[in-house]
Amino acid sequence: MNLYVLRHASAGVRRASPTVDAKRPLDKEGKEQCLLIARYLNAMKVQFDLIVSSPLKRALQTASLVGTEVAYDSKIQISDVMSPAGTVAGFQALVTSLSSHENVLVVGHNPNLTEFLGSLICAPRPAAIRMRKSSIARVDCSRKPGQLMSLVDARLLRQLYASATKSSRRKTSRK
Repeated sequence: MNLYVLRHASAGVRRASPTVDAKRPLDKEGKEQCLLIARYLNAMKVQFDLIVSSPLKRALQTASLVGTEVAYDSKIQISDVMSPAGTVAGFQALVTSLSSHENVLVVGHNPNLTEFLGSLICAPRPAAIRMRKSSIARVDCSRKPGQLMSLVDARLLRQLYASATKSSRRKTSRK
């Protein structure tokens, strides 16, 4: 199984009240980040069998926007394991239950998302991995521990796409 671990996109400033913060939507930059990630996944020709998201609004919006852009037409599965209160043990159980699928996208939050990713690739002690907003990691979970195949974020993709539109030839004068 290829597990794609995606941190939700930019959603502005964190709110003091947990109830209000749970309803915080993506901002304009976050929506652009989702499109960059989806463009990257489309370039890699990734088709998801299942998308699992945290119940918080910003994660659901991220999952929905990316899913729409990569032509995912099934319902997004919501799991409390992917919420900020999720545990590594719960995440491991979720991954085990998803092992019958080929490509799965999970969308969640920091700080536990980095712990989840670390627990997949570095057993028995989790690795410390930094995931910026709208970072996506691909982990090959066909054996234990999993193998980290890629880790990119929207900042890197924005730079790559900007440089790809410029000519790759050096400017030289023949006077």
